[in-house]
Amino acid sequence: MRRIALFVATNLAVLVVFGFVMTLLEPWLRAQGIDVNQAGMLLFALIFGMGGALVSLFMSKRIALMSTQAKIIEQPSSQVERWLVSAVERQAREAGIGKPDVAIFDADEPNAFATGASRNNALVAVSTGLLRQMNQGEVEAVLAHEVTHVANGDMITMTLLQGVLNTFVLLLSRILGQIIDRAVFRSERGYGPGYFISVIVLQIVLGILASIIVMAFSRWREFRADAGGARLAGRGKMIAALENLWRSQQPGQLPEPIEAFGVRGRAGMGFKRLFMSHPPLEERIAALQQGAR
Repeated sequence: MRRIALFVATNLAVLVVFGFVMTLLEPWLRAQGIDVNQAGMLLFALIFGMGGALVSLFMSKRIALMSTQAKIIEQPSSQVERWLVSAVERQAREAGIGKPDVAIFDADEPNAFATGASRNNALVAVSTGLLRQMNQGEVEAVLAHEVTHVANGDMITMTLLQGVLNTFVLLLSRILGQIIDRAVFRSERGYGPGYFISVIVLQIVLGILASIIVMAFSRWREFRADAGGARLAGRGKMIAALENLWRSQQPGQLPEPIEAFGVRGRAGMGFKRLFMSHPPLEERIAALQQGAR
């Protein structure tokens, strides 16, 4: 219920901010001969900005299963599968969420991810490489990390953030496109060739800036998920799991739609770091070690 309220409040905030900004700009725009269709622009931006993000959220489990070929454990057929289901069920109960579906996907790299449209309709999946490389305590910590992502509502929070930014990118690119077309290309109505060129360029530039914001939030929530994993499984186990991943020196290779929800991802330094979904493993390990002091 709180997340529904958050979703409604976020969309209302978009409407209020947009309306306020346009109220300030409209007299000047009209004086320049630019007629802005506020309702039409806002409806377009919400449908394609927020709507696209919501569609991806509601399809996230299906996309994840298809892209990784993960198999949900319906009836455990081995001791490992029984333990996985039992561990996730226990952690979910401790975290106060519904039991997620548990799946295994075939991949040499050690990795895991969580996704789903809500805290009570989620999926936690681990790779065969992770099960081979880690001991039971380390796997338990990885599961706890992913369960924490679900409990924190990271999937819907990321969707809200992406949707709001998409909406603003679509709105601002079109408003600025009209201004540029009118001021630079001298179009009478602001919808000449300069408008369409400007909109394309602005969507690319603003989209890059939006991605930087989303990735910064993604890196921050990884630290939160590590801390939650430490609470559910034990700090020592969480540190050991991250150290295991760090020693393997094998980059994360999850499909792009679900990479941000994996226990590991492509990390980088310098300028490249701005576009990375995960902070370096050594920083995550240091954060947990400092928290134990």
